[in-house]
Amino acid sequence: MKLAPNPFTHAIRSGQKQIGLWISLANPFAAEVVAPSGFDWVLLDMEHSPSEFTSILGQLQVFAAYPTTAIVRPDWNDPVKVKRLLDMGAPGLLFPMVQDVQQAQQAVAATRYPPRGIRGVGGTTRGNKFGRIGDYFSGIENETTVIVQVETLSALQQAEAIGAVDGVNGVFFGPADIAADMGLLGQHMSPPVWEAIWPVARKLIAQGVPVGTLVSDAGFARQLLADGFTFVACGSDIGLLGKGADALLAQVKDETP
Repeated sequence: MKLAPNPFTHAIRSGQKQIGLWISLANPFAAEVVAPSGFDWVLLDMEHSPSEFTSILGQLQVFAAYPTTAIVRPDWNDPVKVKRLLDMGAPGLLFPMVQDVQQAQQAVAATRYPPRGIRGVGGTTRGNKFGRIGDYFSGIENETTVIVQVETLSALQQAEAIGAVDGVNGVFFGPADIAADMGLLGQHMSPPVWEAIWPVARKLIAQGVPVGTLVSDAGFARQLLADGFTFVACGSDIGLLGKGADALLAQVKDETP
């Protein structure tokens, strides 16, 4: 059995625009509701959701049946968690709160086998089809997506060097935390936040580094993709459920005599 290519890794390398959705409901059945929608990628979140390894495993199993690539965000840059997620078959990882080049290098090292990294070797895992993929050890490094998240003003200043780290496939801007660091907590869509992000994003784009983010406005997501961002999540499962429920109730109330 041969190692299958990771479509998301190759898509962002070649500059193909990728539309994503944030998955935070921490439940495989909920994941199965959105899986047929056809997003290019989803983010299975462990940082700001109650997801644990078992729920992430179930969500990975759901998306494995669809062409959507499921990237996982661990709650920290922890090589032990990274090892377990990769063994579970996570095709890529988004590392939160990467502050400098050293932390980016640590993230990459956690996804690489020795001598190029520190990932522990498991012979029979879900990631290698329980030992059936003959070229897994030689090929998985080239397929695993490694994205680092820039979320502070200090990290923005170092983003070009972070994006240039060997093995980093993309840089993800976290506007909510950047806003908080600017004293604009809860105002992640405000102009000053994006005035801080855009010059850095343009420099990375000029370097050939794919850049991405999460926003909850479809029009703004389209604008970001049109203006050079490569991968953008345009909403979340929680947001869709909450807004849909609120809108339905409001509609019925407004139309009830």
